[in-house]
Amino acid sequence: MIPKQSVNMADVARRTGVSIATVSRALRGEKGVSEATRLRIQRVADELAYVISPEASKLSGGATGRVAVVVPWIDAWFYSRILAGIEHELRAADLDVMLYCLEESSQRESFFERLPLRRKVDAVIAVAFPLTGPERARLEEMDVTVVVIGAHAGDFQSVRIDDELAARQAVGHLIRIGHTRIGMIRTVDPEGQSWEGDIARVAGFHGALADAGLDDDCIATVPWGVEGGERGMELLLSRADVPTAVFCHSDEVAVGALRTLRRAGVPVPAGMSVIGIDDHPTAELADLTTVRQPVGEQGAAAGRVVVDLLSGREPAERAVVLPTHLVVRGSTARPAEL
Repeated sequence: MIPKQSVNMADVARRTGVSIATVSRALRGEKGVSEATRLRIQRVADELAYVISPEASKLSGGATGRVAVVVPWIDAWFYSRILAGIEHELRAADLDVMLYCLEESSQRESFFERLPLRRKVDAVIAVAFPLTGPERARLEEMDVTVVVIGAHAGDFQSVRIDDELAARQAVGHLIRIGHTRIGMIRTVDPEGQSWEGDIARVAGFHGALADAGLDDDCIATVPWGVEGGERGMELLLSRADVPTAVFCHSDEVAVGALRTLRRAGVPVPAGMSVIGIDDHPTAELADLTTVRQPVGEQGAAAGRVVVDLLSGREPAERAVVLPTHLVVRGSTARPAEL
């Protein structure tokens, strides 16, 4: 039995196998929960001696009309597009956005430490950064709707793409057009955070090559960004077994890789094929083959999930996974020896 003083709504949700939002509505007697589910939740709450607090009841019912959106950066294309999609949906539902930009780990620690004391919002949308165990616990303590974009989210609702599949789509394209020496420029977070999307893209790279019976040890690891892409391609070009094609973690990284190839006098795609992920606005300008992910649509989908949950409507799925598509441009072609 969980000690009474440590029991929260998340404990009831885990024990009953439903979302925190469903537990919240059931214990408040709100609509959108079947009678059987309501009785099961109430039985578990009684067993755990959990009683919803008057303050939480007041603040979780949509009383503030505000939604917190938490991002690691705002001066990057991905996050600005996500924010635009979120804001459009929330504004249409007459909900205000409170933006929190947490670039450094110290800012994150301070924010999540103080978050339960604020209780200024009805929902939190966490955009594309990994939530630690303590951070998840803080969000659970708030007893508000939580939606995570760009990652699996445990008991929380999530909106994302399948990053491993996107990587497989990119590497699979290179394999289909005849490449057998394929490298990857992967990226790391400056503060050492483990990003789920990064891990999944590396897994997709390894998986696609393993399925084709090809070596998968040609990897350069660099900081994220255009400069990182430049350095990553320099490292790959310095190998004894220079690849004929390179899969880049993102389009920004790919643009940096293309810059190094241009400076080195390596023609693209005749001397090297390059592919990225995202379909960043610069991808078309650079004639870059890429795997397009619906960035703005992820923000809009997260906004709709928040509106549904605050309105008492349970989404059909815990995770919304949006599709990715290969976009073939001029940076990839069959290797010269074929």
